Amino acid sequence: MTQQAEPHVIGGDAPDATSAERCDRSGRAPHGDGFGAAFCASMAALCAEAVIGGTAAVLVMLSREHDGIPGNIPLVLALALGVLLLTVLVSGFVTASVVMPALALARRFARTRDTAGPWWTVGAVPVVSAVTVAVFGAVAALGSLSLAPPLAYLLWWGALTGVLLPATLAGRAAARRVREGRAGSVARRVTRDGLLASLVVGALGAGAYGTGLVSVYEPPRLATSDFAGMWTDGRGGTVRLASDGNAVAHGLDNFVWDGTGKDRPTDCDGSGTWKPVRTEGTVRGVFLRIGACDLTRDWTAIGTQKGPRIYHEIGKPGSGKRYVLTKVVRHRK
Repeated sequence: MTQQAEPHVIGGDAPDATSAERCDRSGRAPHGDGFGAAFCASMAALCAEAVIGGTAAVLVMLSREHDGIPGNIPLVLALALGVLLLTVLVSGFVTASVVMPALALARRFARTRDTAGPWWTVGAVPVVSAVTVAVFGAVAALGSLSLAPPLAYLLWWGALTGVLLPATLAGRAAARRVREGRAGSVARRVTRDGLLASLVVGALGAGAYGTGLVSVYEPPRLATSDFAGMWTDGRGGTVRLASDGNAVAHGLDNFVWDGTGKDRPTDCDGSGTWKPVRTEGTVRGVFLRIGACDLTRDWTAIGTQKGPRIYHEIGKPGSGKRYVLTKVVRHRK
């Protein structure tokens, strides 16, 4: 007695004898189970989401505070290629560990209820997302010995569900197309539409910047006199820069290399001097020296014209960690 293959199975079940007989009579191979097509379509959808999201993120970041657009074009292209390859690898991992289990769970639900439709896939994705957040949340809690706020888990669950749903539906559509013997590739279609969507997002962003609707961020253009006044780190540390070049610090953090790979802050109190730092004739920050605590730093100006800030890097070079001071501005009533 031969057993018919389950039409909804995407796993690695081999064709049965009846399928082989049909193949012999028709001269054509039986349709595959759609596993490979579903996997590729899911990866394509995840990559498309990443490209579209990355394009939108770059456009938004141009209007936010940043250190400037890199001028080394080969380095930028190499970095973009590396990010693209990493995106492909991550999409494959996410597909194997989350998307394919969601498809398997949806098929199990459909077989149990003896019904078919995309709603089983829509319902399976939040379940798998919840399990994924629970597992990774537990691992993170064990590593840090503390739990994150409940709202953080809820936000991660919602974001993961939103990212996985299009990829899972694309995988389901690709598998069905293969099983039904229809021509065409869902993965190619998703890749094409994703590239078109990213180009549209880029064009809209370029139009917004080109028409002046949104402006690219530029550091504040401050005169030497603009640096005079009180600056605070928001935690009790202050420094007053006088217009005559003198400076007085109270509780200012002085980060000293402790020999163990970390900068340890110590309170700095005392008087000293300051002067503007110029680059190509433009004031870019200040040089501050407090002799009582051996504080000697160049501070770079950031922020906006109405809310200037100065900072210097701390920790390892390129770590992105900063010690920031904000100017105390008294608004007129």
